[in-house]
Formats: sequence, structure tokens, C-alpha cells
Amino acid sequence: MHIKDVTISKKILDWYDFNKRKLPWRKKTSFKQKQYFTLVSEFMLQQTQVTTVVPYFNRFIKDIPTLEKLSNTSNRKLIKLWEGLGYYSRVRNLKKAAKIIKKKFNNKLPDNFFELKSLPGIGDYTANAILAIVFNIPVIPLDGNVERVLKRYLYLKKKNEIVKESLNQKKKIFTKSNRPGDYAQALMELGATVCKPLNPLCNQCPIFKNCKSFIRKDFSMRKAIKRNINKYFLIKVYKHNNNYLLIKNTEFNFLKNLNIFPMDEIVNQKNFNSNLNFKMSNMNMNIQFIFKKFNKKIPFSYWIDPQNIKKYILPTFTKKIINFLEHY
Repeated sequence: MHIKDVTISKKILDWYDFNKRKLPWRKKTSFKQKQYFTLVSEFMLQQTQVTTVVPYFNRFIKDIPTLEKLSNTSNRKLIKLWEGLGYYSRVRNLKKAAKIIKKKFNNKLPDNFFELKSLPGIGDYTANAILAIVFNIPVIPLDGNVERVLKRYLYLKKKNEIVKESLNQKKKIFTKSNRPGDYAQALMELGATVCKPLNPLCNQCPIFKNCKSFIRKDFSMRKAIKRNINKYFLIKVYKHNNNYLLIKNTEFNFLKNLNIFPMDEIVNQKNFNSNLNFKMSNMNMNIQFIFKKFNKKIPFSYWIDPQNIKKYILPTFTKKIINFLEHY
């Protein structure tokens, strides 16, 4: 073990012990409960920030306190608890994973990378996070926060330096520690609270003296470009007695099996007049409304009363459209 590695890990862990946020999934619990807390929080934290996740996590754990209960909870209740977090496939995968863990692994999370990755909704990052946090295995999960610390510390700017394969090699400078679980979380915490995307707080960083970006006073980040896609949709609005007609989405890959307005994707955008724009992941949705008379039964449809919107399980997308229509 290189003396420099020990110094880096010790400085980061000392900083973490003193500065870590009190998060509900970090509470001291039994090993069994730690497995469950980590599983739920890691699924919630995919694509979502910590501050948003905390109240959802608390409510979820209060209603569904164990893995066994999760595997037997109805999808309707799960989606209601997840409502507003978005990316609903996560909660469906979480339940599927719980069922497999119960049946195949005797209600215990597997401590093997490939077995973890075989579970629905678990990729490289989540598998490594579970291995480190739950089982204290010396791996560094490479999320956006850890990537940022690594890119700045080593001043990685070139295209070939910032690809995943290269970052996975370079992260080895951070893997030396006798507390792997805490250390993995410490690196994520450092990226989230100190080495922020804009205006990093270098005066609070435990390793700033050797940080190449600090030495050069250049903190700009090079990212792989993710292009936004423009798409066009025609939404059919059926209204009867002040109620709106919704359908179960079986057609589009986004918001799968959730309740949306009947809609068609428009390929030819000629004469398309957008009434509303909505951003979903890397898709810019341009939306035009057409008001239609209801004259025949539509499969998997039902009417909702906009005045009692809290009664229904609806994605944010549908709620925003109802809100728009009510003030249209």
C-alpha cells in the first residue's frame, strides 16, 4: 500500500466523520435492516438528489418496514408511495428484486457483484454501492459525485480520460482504506457537498493541496455530451361533467403502465402548434391539445375528477397537464 494512498483515505475519512450528513439510511440498525435500508435508498437515489429522497425514504420505510413486506405490497400502493419521485420503473424493479431476494437468496442480499447485477434495476454502480456499504468490500461505486472528485483531483480533461473504463482504472488511487463502506460514502459525500459542479468549496476539502485542478485554478468539467431529443405529441382531451378521461399507458416506453391522457406521437411537425412543453429525462416534449367528443369506449380508460386529484395515482406529467387544462 502506497503511503500517499493512506494519507488520502485518512484525510477523507477524518473529514467524513466530522462532516457527514445525518441521513435516515445511515442510522445504526441491525445488519438485516441495513441491507433493506441500503437497497431502498440506492434505488431511490438513482437519478434523484439526496434532499428530494429523504422524505420519500422515511415514508416508504414507515409503511413498508421490511423486505418481506415489500415483496408482498401491491403495485398500486408502491406507486402511490413513489409518486413525485419519477422514473417509476425503479419501484417496479425494486419489488421484483425483493421477490427474487426472498425466493432465491433467503431474504438476504447477495454479497457477490454478479449475483447483485442479476437483480432487476441493479447496474454496476448500485451493485458496487451495496458491496461497499453493506458488506464492507473495498470497492468504489462510481457515481457522478465520485467521478467529479476524481476528474478534478487528477485534472482529467481529455475525451479518452473521462470515459468510464479510464475512470474505473484511475479510481484505484482512492481504494485504500480499512473502512471501505464509510470510505465509499465519504467520497460520494465529498463530491455532493464540497466538490460541487459549480463553485466547489475548496477551502473545506481535505485533499485540496494535492488537487491538480486547485493548483491550476481550473474547475471546469468536461462531460460526455448528452443531446436532448425533440419529440412532438398530440394529446386528446375528452371531458365529460368536468371529468377528464385517462388511459393506462401501454404504448410509450416512458411512464410505462401509468395513467396518461390518450396521445399520439407526431412525426411530421408541419403546422404543429405547441401548447405546452415538458422535459422528461433527455426528451423535450412538445405538446399540442385536441379536444374531442367522447363517442365510444376506449380500452383501459377511466374518468378522473380534477378536484380530487390526490385520490389517484398519477405521474407528475399527467398532473401538470391537468393543471394546465384547468387554467387553460
